[in-house]
Amino acid sequence: MKEKIYPESGVELSPFISKHYDRILAIGSMGHYPRAIKRAIQDMDIQPEDQILDLGCGTGYNTELISEYLSPGGSIRGLDISEEMAGQFQKRFQEDPRIKFLNQRIDVPFQLERKFNKVFISFVIHGFPHEVRQVVIQNALDHLEESGSFFILDWAEFDMNSMPPLHRAIFKAVECKYAFDFIERNWKSLLKEKGFVDFREHFYLRKYMRLLEAVKS
Repeated sequence: MKEKIYPESGVELSPFISKHYDRILAIGSMGHYPRAIKRAIQDMDIQPEDQILDLGCGTGYNTELISEYLSPGGSIRGLDISEEMAGQFQKRFQEDPRIKFLNQRIDVPFQLERKFNKVFISFVIHGFPHEVRQVVIQNALDHLEESGSFFILDWAEFDMNSMPPLHRAIFKAVECKYAFDFIERNWKSLLKEKGFVDFREHFYLRKYMRLLEAVKS
């Protein structure tokens, strides 16, 4: 396994976990996580002609769900650096010209040749140190059209100490230290400071999981 960029992060996965990632999440959550993902993507109100950037796209599981709402005029660009997940992504969409993959780190500044009307990131940003999250948010902002929407599907804001003991034990067991910091921050205020407005949110999994939409002003 390659040396991790952020040793204390939980979003850089081993080759084995990357290969079986979708199945592990489904089994580990007893089916709750995949159902919540489907609901969240429904709540994104995807339009047939949407042009979407998927940051940290992984195996393409979410991308595939999103693609079901798109017409031939819609498109998705998936970004990731995991070789194992890239292989799965490209195999999954090799016959779909609407969907392209780019091997690109999202935690450093980058510039693509185009902008998008929606940017989506799912359960990735919480796994970065906070100063790196600022870079990810700026990348999203830079690649959005005016009035485009940034969707963050991740943990909601909550007090871990107020969780039922079993839920708290599971959260501590599966998450890295950066997630503990993530859930304590006011993300609407942080995004507003970056230039986002018109926030909308949807909650899932007993309000531990949230889809936060922020519009580029």
